[in-house]
Amino acid sequence: MLLRYLYDRKSWIAFYLLSLLFMDLLIWLDNGIAIQAVSMLYMNGLLMLALLAFLGWRFQKETVYARALASTAEQIEEDWSETLPPAYFYHEEAANQLLRAAGHWYSDKLSASYAAHTVEQDDTAAWVHEVKAPLTAMKLTIDADRSSQALRKIESEWLRIHLLIDQQLYISRLPSLEADYVLEQAGIQQLAALEVRELASWCVEKNIAVLFDGEEAIVRTDRKWCRFVIRQLLTNAVKYSPKGSTILLLTTVAPEGHVRITIKDEGPGIAAHDLPRIFDKGFTGGNGRLQNAATGLGLYLARTVALKIGVDLTVQSGLHAGTAMEMTFPISNAFEAIRA
Repeated sequence: MLLRYLYDRKSWIAFYLLSLLFMDLLIWLDNGIAIQAVSMLYMNGLLMLALLAFLGWRFQKETVYARALASTAEQIEEDWSETLPPAYFYHEEAANQLLRAAGHWYSDKLSASYAAHTVEQDDTAAWVHEVKAPLTAMKLTIDADRSSQALRKIESEWLRIHLLIDQQLYISRLPSLEADYVLEQAGIQQLAALEVRELASWCVEKNIAVLFDGEEAIVRTDRKWCRFVIRQLLTNAVKYSPKGSTILLLTTVAPEGHVRITIKDEGPGIAAHDLPRIFDKGFTGGNGRLQNAATGLGLYLARTVALKIGVDLTVQSGLHAGTAMEMTFPISNAFEAIRA
């Protein structure tokens, strides 16, 4: 900071040194002033020491505000505008006024944006609920006449619409997940079976078999949000599985007590260079581009919700080797620790 301070004051320092040089030339050229060379050097030395002392004093005084401002920037908090350092000079007071005005302006903009986003979320949720009514009526019509081949074909398309609408509803609820979180004990295979039943018509259309392996294991989690994660993984598995293939749901319990459910399909797999990005929002990968049916949201939402509910989500895959998505449940949920 000292070098920067001296650089900022270079014009003043240059003016002082030029003034000292001009005075020395004046004394040397004026025959009426008789001063020995030693005295000249002594006087110049004293003036230089005075300059250094003056610069040191001003450096300490003029950089107090800058040092305090830099410290505030390193550990900024919500009430940063109230903790700005006191100003000793006019330019420091002007800087404080500008920072406070900018803080209030951005705060107002953020509040307006949040209010608009909340209204948009409410409108989206209301629209989803309105759309669900005719979808429910369509489902009742389909269930009333299962012998019709045309209606069975329509059911698979109805299911895709239903999944997209349901996904949008969960997206609108995602910001308030913590307020909607309810911990309870549940069998992981039972939760997975409920989602398999939801996708039954799609599986029948593609002649996909779904097998369960391993014993039932009890986990402590939120049923609704856990089912949402399983639904996204199963949807991906069914979407990319070839006709006549099998999807395996394997439940294991680690020696330390962690419960893991693995959803493994026989699809085309994921290329190694795509694996680090499959949970990124909007990323569809090579398979998604080929099928032209991917939105890049399913796995992103699954990872986002899994992180919020304390579930570890990992993937094992290789090109032309299928994909295995693993959900690992902790022994004790983070929400329990917070509540305790």
